Amino acid sequence: MSKATLAAGCFWCTESIFQALQGVRQVQSGYIGGHSSNPDYRSVCSGQTGHAEAVQIDFDEQVISFSQLLQVFFATHDPTTLNRQEHDVGSQYRSAIFCHDAEQQRIASDYIAALDQQQIFPAPIVTTLETASHFYPAEDYHQRYFELHGHEAYCQAVILPKQMKMRRQFAQLLKSS
Repeated sequence: MSKATLAAGCFWCTESIFQALQGVRQVQSGYIGGHSSNPDYRSVCSGQTGHAEAVQIDFDEQVISFSQLLQVFFATHDPTTLNRQEHDVGSQYRSAIFCHDAEQQRIASDYIAALDQQQIFPAPIVTTLETASHFYPAEDYHQRYFELHGHEAYCQAVILPKQMKMRRQFAQLLKSS
């Protein structure tokens, strides 16, 4: 198993996207990239810990590559807004790739350069490449949030449209029902 750690705003949205992909064995919501030990949701939301809401993905590279995960990552959030995703504002909602090794760093850097060169987005990509540090799992009530609370207004208004877009664009990468 390989690991990828990605931050794309609210981890409820990001988790639900990656759970649907073939080769993804586990997705865990949590916090990474900050300067305090044992952060919790309240402290991270204060913006004072430096952590990002992120997901840690365990995946089988024989089924899905890190590059394919990046394709989904960049297609399902706005990597051009600094410390913001839609109505979520603050450094905890930054767009970031937490690289676990030099190869992930190279792949991510090359991918961002290609997207910028092709002008895929209307503004430059501000996604940061950061070295993976200690990942702190989020509280239990954040795990599998969309799966357990998909009927709630936030899930219907924000997560479901991202899910639908991802399912249309990456149908070939989806787990079979």
